[in-house]
Amino acid sequence: MTIAVGEKIPNATVKTRTEDGPADLSTGDLFAGKKVVLFGLPGAFTPTCSMNHLPGFLTHHDEFSAKGVDIIAVVAVNDIFVMGAWEKATEAAGKIQFLSDGNGEFTKALGLDIDLSVAGLGTRSKRYSMLVEDGVVKTLNVEDSPGQADKSSAEALLEQM
Repeated sequence: MTIAVGEKIPNATVKTRTEDGPADLSTGDLFAGKKVVLFGLPGAFTPTCSMNHLPGFLTHHDEFSAKGVDIIAVVAVNDIFVMGAWEKATEAAGKIQFLSDGNGEFTKALGLDIDLSVAGLGTRSKRYSMLVEDGVVKTLNVEDSPGQADKSSAEALLEQM
């Protein structure tokens, strides 16, 4: 079942990059006491993700900050090394936190997983954006198709805030 507005983010472990290398990060710690914009997408370096979805969150970083957002984070069912390479390629370090959900456990716990085996991608994340305050979902936008980035765009989320 897909997470809904008003529900608490499930506790799971994702990976993030640190100066010392990959590290586990509890979603409980990530969201506790913070206002977080989280967007999920099918995969790093994929066309819609790289050209249409992530750039909006990078471009509008300062506007989100002005609205009290503490963290903008992106999560994908990719390993931490792919996510790290994508962070470097997009020059998003310091603006967007890249989270690896390599086995899709967090994505499945959210009920936002999708089978993209037909495209050779296996189980991935649906494309979505959400505003989370102190671990509770305040706004949730899920795309009907993984190739679209309209409902879940940075601009759409900003308008809702």
